Amino acid sequence: MSFSLDLKEFVEKAKANAEQVVQKVALDLTYAVIDRSPVGKPELWAVNKTATEYNNEVKRLNAESLNDPANLTKNGRLRPGKLIRDSMDLVTGKGYVGGRFRGNWQVSFETPIEESIERIDPQGTGTKGAAAQIIQTFELGVGSIWIMNNLPYGPRLEYEAWSRQAPAGMVRISVTEFQIFVNNAVSGLDK
Repeated sequence: MSFSLDLKEFVEKAKANAEQVVQKVALDLTYAVIDRSPVGKPELWAVNKTATEYNNEVKRLNAESLNDPANLTKNGRLRPGKLIRDSMDLVTGKGYVGGRFRGNWQVSFETPIEESIERIDPQGTGTKGAAAQIIQTFELGVGSIWIMNNLPYGPRLEYEAWSRQAPAGMVRISVTEFQIFVNNAVSGLDK
């Protein structure tokens, strides 16, 4: 079979199920962006470097104590007075909960949404569900599918390596997988 025949079959297959292909590609791309979105981890913040190092050292010393049989009871637990019970608090801000950025991804057709929302979704489950509800209503004739996050620090996360969890951004990395998403969508079509 030649490449041109494969391409022709691909085009015919995709044409017949264009809405399904677009929906699947849009979902895969959106899910990839959401999954790559960093969720605040105060132990990684520069302001908490000393506290994190201290807390890790306490954990290391406690683990090291477990290696010395003289420190253990018959049950294998540390003897009284051998466990270091100390830590430094991390700076987070009052009431901080990670997941606001991940929860702010929104999908629309034709025109972008300009507001942010207050959804906090560290796992991304609710955000993916909301995106899927919109994307599943896609019909041919829609010109654009917008995937956006309107939090003011989004550009810094995407372009300025503001997060160690996503130093190369989320969207730029996910877009590089676009052809894979298309191939997967088409290969999943009924023959």
